[in-house]
Amino acid sequence: MQFSRRHFVLSATALGGLAGIRWPAHAAIAPKLAAVLDAIAREELKESPESYSYLGLDSGAEAWARAKLDDRSAAARARTFTDIRRFQAMLASVDRTTLSGHDGLLYDSIAYALGNGAAGERFPYGSVYTFGGGSPYIISQQDGAYQSIPEFLNSVHRIEARADAEAYLARLAAFATALDQETEQAKHDAGLGVIAPAFVLDTTLEGMRGLRAVPAAKARMVRSLADRTAEKAISGDWAARATKIVESGVYPALDRQIAAMTAIRAKANTDAGAWKLPDGDAYYAWALRYATSTDLSPEAVHRMGLEQGKELDARMDAVLKSQGLTQGTVGERLAALTKDPKQLFPNTDAGRAEAIAYVNRKMDELRALLPRVSRMVMKADVTVKRVPPDIEAGAALGYMNFASLDGTRPAIYYINLKDTGNWPKFTIPSLSAHEGLPGHSWEGAYVAEHRDDVPLVSSLMGFNAYTEGWALYAEQLVDELGFYENDPFGRLGMYQALRFRASRLVADTGLHTKKWSRDQAIDFMTSSTGRARAACTSEIDRYCAAPGQACGYKVGHSEIVRLRDKAKAALGDRYDVRDFDDAVIKAGAVPLSVLATAIDAYIATGTS
Repeated sequence: MQFSRRHFVLSATALGGLAGIRWPAHAAIAPKLAAVLDAIAREELKESPESYSYLGLDSGAEAWARAKLDDRSAAARARTFTDIRRFQAMLASVDRTTLSGHDGLLYDSIAYALGNGAAGERFPYGSVYTFGGGSPYIISQQDGAYQSIPEFLNSVHRIEARADAEAYLARLAAFATALDQETEQAKHDAGLGVIAPAFVLDTTLEGMRGLRAVPAAKARMVRSLADRTAEKAISGDWAARATKIVESGVYPALDRQIAAMTAIRAKANTDAGAWKLPDGDAYYAWALRYATSTDLSPEAVHRMGLEQGKELDARMDAVLKSQGLTQGTVGERLAALTKDPKQLFPNTDAGRAEAIAYVNRKMDELRALLPRVSRMVMKADVTVKRVPPDIEAGAALGYMNFASLDGTRPAIYYINLKDTGNWPKFTIPSLSAHEGLPGHSWEGAYVAEHRDDVPLVSSLMGFNAYTEGWALYAEQLVDELGFYENDPFGRLGMYQALRFRASRLVADTGLHTKKWSRDQAIDFMTSSTGRARAACTSEIDRYCAAPGQACGYKVGHSEIVRLRDKAKAALGDRYDVRDFDDAVIKAGAVPLSVLATAIDAYIATGTS
């Protein structure tokens, strides 16, 4: 799943709590704690009008947010740390010793998140989020307003009435300011020696120039407004007005950003890891702690990846041999399968449409398994979309945008089909379990569809290892429930996906602490997983731009499986996988240590 921007922290990992700013506080939360957490959420949301829209909360008293974008200035970055200290003081006003049960878990989780955010003040560069984490590079192939705002306007900003269209134009005009703010931040950071690797900047500039090359009148950010106002019969010269804003404001700002990034690119080298940053070893340790919500050292993470990789190779070898594929290493046999024409969708528009249809069929099959995954009944609506062509060069290969809380926008499962060779058929089922059901979409659906049961604190959490660990566990879970019973290659794809995440532990730590080169990391990923070299290249470049993030998946998955084994042993005949799954989901986005406490409580009662 894609990670980078601030809205991910606020929405993708913990949607429901933000709804607490409108919905009654969770009845089970101690009143003082609930009031403090509600106040923190309200204050934090004021800084992010985009998050209001992502969550579908930009109406009524919060309608002001619909016409604004987030502040990306240096002053806004400084306010983040002021807010963190204020929020920590607010939380400290609650006596932790008076809290028990779930209240204690909530307190410990928010304290952990704020503590991680506060630790980011050590680094005077990059983006930092209030509740932990960030990226060293303000602008990259996957970060920056140039990459996020056009799709945000198209898919998130709702247009139902004239006021919505006017708000869209206001946001379109603000896009130029956002670009200029980030340009200034990138120039400031470059002055400190914080410059993304040359290959990352090459892809970044490719994306920017591709966006700029489209005539303003044909730009997606213009056509989206024109098409949707026409659908709603909202009269007005919307296309002309939007075109003028793009021509006079957005494109000149984009030109300035392209010029600045080109100048920065001239100073770049191919050093790939965080070790090259100012205080780089400490930066990576901070990033890894956020990504895994553990204190595991880079060396321990590296060893974990190597050890688990060997185990998964043995499982894949058995499946490959059962299908008559016996020659070569596991990686070589997987690479051959990845290139098998029978496994590939044509790399054409028709082939991409065929791939989307295949994904939807797999989603239907996964939905049929849900009664065996959980005792909860939820709609969990999901729409499958291709990553928009104008951002696919730098975008992740697959990711999820969660549904709005008001039910007006379903979850969107994006698959990057720039090159259909990156997604042979046997890899699609596991991806769909991860991004769709019962992975990220199911997790998000619980928050959106159980408003009265979701604690307010969930809005403040962005624990990558929990969220990605659950989605990776979901890939394994559906195998255990028979999803691949008549699909050995699909099971192989699931094992390959697990192997890929184990290899990430090795490659990410290799890049950022062992000074691996980009090519060394790509060679390792390609040989160990058998995935297409282009796909591995995209992945490695992603790790370079977001140190540590890729490690959360396998660390989180391993801990969830460990906790499940513990529950099985403790509960014996009383164990039911549905109860365990529901206990994990109901715990909410929490650090792994807090999840362990929640599962201990589930074991003690024998129910979720």
